[in-house]
Amino acid sequence: MNLLYATLLGYALGSIPFGLLLSLAAGKGDIRQIGSGNIGATNVLRTGSKWLAAVTLLLDLGKGFLPVFLAWHLFAHDGSWHSPIAGAAIGAVLGHCFPVWLKFKGGKGVATNAGVSFGVAWPIGLAYALVWIGVLAGFRISSLAGMSAVVAAVAAAAMFGPVEFVPVMAVIAVLVLWLHRANIARLREGTEPKVGSKK
Repeated sequence: MNLLYATLLGYALGSIPFGLLLSLAAGKGDIRQIGSGNIGATNVLRTGSKWLAAVTLLLDLGKGFLPVFLAWHLFAHDGSWHSPIAGAAIGAVLGHCFPVWLKFKGGKGVATNAGVSFGVAWPIGLAYALVWIGVLAGFRISSLAGMSAVVAAVAAAAMFGPVEFVPVMAVIAVLVLWLHRANIARLREGTEPKVGSKK
């Protein structure tokens, strides 16, 4: 039951579409109608508002971190303590990617999974952040940075632990990569837009 509660908590928090809500509140319109149609910070940036994209990024990070943090404090005493924490982690990412409020059409989970990674263990979060920022700074391609970061999180969990979370980080990585399949095709073709592009 703890696993179920934690997963539902993660989904509920993860499904809050901050990018869409903030864009509408700021008078930028429905961001699902511009750019990639994504509700994440990268597409919010295409509205021309850097501060709005930054706030979206922080809130998407937070909705990944908070349910995992709460699961640690609520369920860590459980004999199978890692299961509800893993449930909160994958629930948050699933909520962001497939929010019931938007007919299950959400984002791609990169920022939310960054928050999840910090919630699971700070070394995993640090590896995630360093790879994400490093690749983004080097190539200015958001999708490449995000995909590199989710893979780095799996490697960090395996190297630094807790190793109990390697499977869930791997499942999340596969999901995020699958959601980026169109980006992968564009990367192969050399047509993937860089950060700052309005396309």
